[in-house]
Amino acid sequence: MSPTGRILFLIDADNVSVDVIREALQQKIEAHGAVHLRRCYCSAEFAVKNLEFLKEHSIRAMVNATAGKNCTDIALAIDAVDLCARDVPGAVVIVASDSDFAPLVLYLRELGCRVEGVGQKGKTGVDSPRAYDGFTELATGQRRVAKTARPAAKAADAKPAQRRSPVLPAEIAGVLAAIPRLASGDAVELRFAAEALRKAGLLAKNASLTRLFKRYPESFMLAPAAQPNTVRYRSFEG
Repeated sequence: MSPTGRILFLIDADNVSVDVIREALQQKIEAHGAVHLRRCYCSAEFAVKNLEFLKEHSIRAMVNATAGKNCTDIALAIDAVDLCARDVPGAVVIVASDSDFAPLVLYLRELGCRVEGVGQKGKTGVDSPRAYDGFTELATGQRRVAKTARPAAKAADAKPAQRRSPVLPAEIAGVLAAIPRLASGDAVELRFAAEALRKAGLLAKNASLTRLFKRYPESFMLAPAAQPNTVRYRSFEG
């Protein structure tokens, strides 16, 4: 099987900052001319928090609803093997800082793939760069962390503290990550919502979609009330 020109961009969001993701994507677009497939393997909380960033850069959130060590790594590795076995790409870019992906990189290279890595400076393991055909360390995220905090304002000049957004329940966060249009306030047809949730593994084949939304009446509004066919997300207020 001969390689195609497709460039795969796979992100382990557990190990790099959003700044590093942004800079890595820009670098790979400049290097390859285009980045065709963009996937971010992340928690529901990460997807909701960075929804606008993901939409802006056309990155698909691959939400991992299962909590546990290395769950994100495993999900990324399974996808990478599946994608490359079906159609060998021009290059696979793995954005991650740890060395857990070395066995995956070696396997993809055996399939005939060029594998490039991007890591965050200060987090990248010593062994990570050796496995890849090319590896880049970016310091963007590190610089942001190292910024000096501003001195505390005097009591007379201090502005009222901003209220923090409440933490979303995991199930609601997962729904919003699987259906980004809901988080934007759009009404979504139930048939499309069911398809997206089943694809994300958040709704069993025979489970009731309306029952799921009715568990959170303060967050989701079904319409019309008698025989609903659309759902809308109510943002938290007050």
